[in-house]
Amino acid sequence: MGEQSPLKPLSSLFLLLLLTLLTTTVESRLTTDFYSKSCPRFLDIVRDTISDKQITHPTTAAAVIRLFFHDCFPNGCDASILVSSTAFNVAERDSSINLSLPGDGFDVIVRAKTALELACPQTVSCSDIISVATRDLLVTVGGPYYPVHLGRRDSRTSKASLLADLLPLPSSPMAKTIRQFESRGFTVQEMVALSGAHSIGFSHCKEFVGLVGRNSTGYNPRFAQALKKACSSYPKDPTISVFNDIMTPNKFDNMYFQNIPKGLGLLESDHGLYSDPRTRPFVDLYARDQDRFFKDFAKAMQKLSLYGVKTGRRGEIRRRCDAIN
Repeated sequence: MGEQSPLKPLSSLFLLLLLTLLTTTVESRLTTDFYSKSCPRFLDIVRDTISDKQITHPTTAAAVIRLFFHDCFPNGCDASILVSSTAFNVAERDSSINLSLPGDGFDVIVRAKTALELACPQTVSCSDIISVATRDLLVTVGGPYYPVHLGRRDSRTSKASLLADLLPLPSSPMAKTIRQFESRGFTVQEMVALSGAHSIGFSHCKEFVGLVGRNSTGYNPRFAQALKKACSSYPKDPTISVFNDIMTPNKFDNMYFQNIPKGLGLLESDHGLYSDPRTRPFVDLYARDQDRFFKDFAKAMQKLSLYGVKTGRRGEIRRRCDAIN
């Protein structure tokens, strides 16, 4: 029995090495200039589409970043989140955890796909569109730029049943969330960096209103009172929401991390980042050093964009993002 104990850390190390190898292999198949000949205006078309949408609907950036995470994190970046349900199949987008995804995210990807189909029919995958749109929208709201490798293919399936317990919930214990990230090859620090996506966007009252009245949740008392008031009509209107970062809600910066130690985090998961000794040092790091946060966030987003990517015959180029060919 005593000889078996070293196998656990060895197996964890092997998993990390395997995931690193797979990421490197996938990255070698993808290129940043994948569409330079087949669709030379690809980047321009996506950029023009997302810029127009962001100007008229300023919450688009947060919507697409969230859409990107909900697509990539469970089973890989394959645009399966975009597929509509049919009479014979309940798709990912209609699973309970995805019902609150904002419509602006879906809409801007459909707009970009429509424009690209006119310019380059059946050439650009929906998963590549999501990855580039996410990066470009992040930049428009002040976030960091990072290269996006292209050449993904779209999934041929999308089933809500395959999402069971794969996405972190705002109410999940920090230990569980850490395990979910580690199982996909992400470190605790990368998890905290990616949590910085809450720098923009909003959350519905149902995600946090039950916590506000508790004394042990870490809310600033005045902030808790303000949240109670903001959500007072929530039972009658479940669409009521509050910005994740009340200080600079439309600007991507490190204010989210500055807010958490002050009790101005919105969600239970935000408070958990500061109460857990494994994550707290990185919250403090990013709160005092925005450049470091941007650098680490960009690297983690690029890594996430390569997770579970399908290439070649493992996927397809959809004619429409909301339907399997």
